Amino acid sequence: MLEDNVRFWQLLDHLINDSKIVIDRPKGSRHPRFHETVYPLDYGYLNRTTSSDDEAIDVFIGSNAVKKLTAVIITVNIMKKDSEIKLLLGCSKEEGKTALDFCNQADNMQEILVSRKYK
Repeated sequence: MLEDNVRFWQLLDHLINDSKIVIDRPKGSRHPRFHETVYPLDYGYLNRTTSSDDEAIDVFIGSNAVKKLTAVIITVNIMKKDSEIKLLLGCSKEEGKTALDFCNQADNMQEILVSRKYK
């Protein structure tokens, strides 16, 4: 089981290292359709990747200078009938909680955060 977990994180590292990170919603910017929603962290995507919503894989970028993968947020959206992950890069525990709280604003969605364990 542990080996499977290590491989999971390694594959995500590979995706990140092999992709350009695009920040299309900087910290403090508003959601394009839901103007009352303000992004608490830089938010964007991994260019040329695909998630289950047929869009690129989403990323939150934290304040740590080293943009290492620190966690993933797993989402379930009943309205869209889908699930996907969002990657947290360079996020502190506080920033991870901030990202999770931000994602958990809608009644039709629920998210959990899975932190990466480094040795």
